[in-house]
Amino acid sequence: MSKVTKTQGLNPESRTVDSEVVAFRAQFESRSTLDEIVQDGAQRMLQAAIEVEVDEFLADHAGRVDEDGRRHVVRNGHLPTRKIVTGAGQLDVTQLRVRDRSPDAESRVRFSSKILPPYLRRSKSIDELIPWLYLKGISTGDFHEALESLLGANCTGLSANVIVRLKEKWTDEHEQWSRRDLTDKRYVYVWADGIHVNVRLEDDANKRQCILVLMGATAEGKKELIAVTDGYRESEQSWHELLIDAKQRGLHLDPEVAVGDGALGFWAALRKIYPKTREQRCWVHKTANVLNKLPKSVQPKAKDDLHQIWLAETRETAYKAFYEFLEKYGPKYEAACNCLRKDKDVLLTFYDYPAEHWKHLRTTNPIESTFATIRLRHRKTKGSGSRRTSLAMMFKLAQSAQKRWRRLNGRQQITLLLQGRRFVDGVLQDAT
Repeated sequence: MSKVTKTQGLNPESRTVDSEVVAFRAQFESRSTLDEIVQDGAQRMLQAAIEVEVDEFLADHAGRVDEDGRRHVVRNGHLPTRKIVTGAGQLDVTQLRVRDRSPDAESRVRFSSKILPPYLRRSKSIDELIPWLYLKGISTGDFHEALESLLGANCTGLSANVIVRLKEKWTDEHEQWSRRDLTDKRYVYVWADGIHVNVRLEDDANKRQCILVLMGATAEGKKELIAVTDGYRESEQSWHELLIDAKQRGLHLDPEVAVGDGALGFWAALRKIYPKTREQRCWVHKTANVLNKLPKSVQPKAKDDLHQIWLAETRETAYKAFYEFLEKYGPKYEAACNCLRKDKDVLLTFYDYPAEHWKHLRTTNPIESTFATIRLRHRKTKGSGSRRTSLAMMFKLAQSAQKRWRRLNGRQQITLLLQGRRFVDGVLQDAT
């Protein structure tokens, strides 16, 4: 659990800052010679890459010449120097200008850099850093100071007004994204979780709010974010609103499997909206819940015994390990065994699906890992944040993480699954 540190010299509204952020910033309070070398090297490499890109463009169009053999597509000086904020600090970059002198205006080619698109002022890593810092407790007024410590004293272009405009832009993006059409989507598997975070809420009435996240895997095995919204705890009503909204926007087909923890609200809502979807409880959550009901001295061995259940090669072997656990711990630790026993069947649903998918279906890790840096904060930061803005920041973090999500293993098996082919203990059965 992170401690909250009182910092000096900050705006009155944000004197309480997460200690993790303070420690992170402290590492960058002075720019060393090494930092300067790295920044200078990054600037030289970027400049060189841009020039190579122009050279390749000119080479591709070297055949465009006039009657005297002179090239139509040539260099034409430089554009004004641009300041780009990157993870290596602020870099000054000069973009080469390219001109096509062809007499036919309609046939002229235009150079557009893929490395340095027009109007780019920040790298993508900076756009990911801003939501993270916001959710960690940095207020709008302190962003310039925090980013200056991280990126260098000469870092410009990220003033309080710029941050405010970015937050408004991301909030609008989230609202538009939440209304997008889902008619053409088909999700084979879905993962659901409620993320309880210590974002800076508006009032005491919102203390029980949490972020509801739903993600899915398409027929091509690609993982996608389906919904990110706020709800009251993880109540059935909140999940019902999320799922019915997805259905009304075109997500009509029931997913094959839904993966989630033991929160009753989601499962109650799922059975009403997508009654054909099978349930799979998250083994990470179940393991933690069972271990919490055991003495610490017993937990290491009990954890290994639980692993023997959900890592078994077949359902029969899993059931054998399951009953051995109950027999071993039942006499002394009835509460722990009851916690495990009540979800026996929905803990082993994954055995009816391709073995390549088991690692994806046994846990809600796709969601857990995405929000690991900001969930379960035990102390609130005393800032002026709102639920609406915090929700937008969470959306931006998830959207950035989505680009790095891996496809499902054995995604070719999804086609067979959708054709109604049967799997037993992860193995495809003969069609006959």
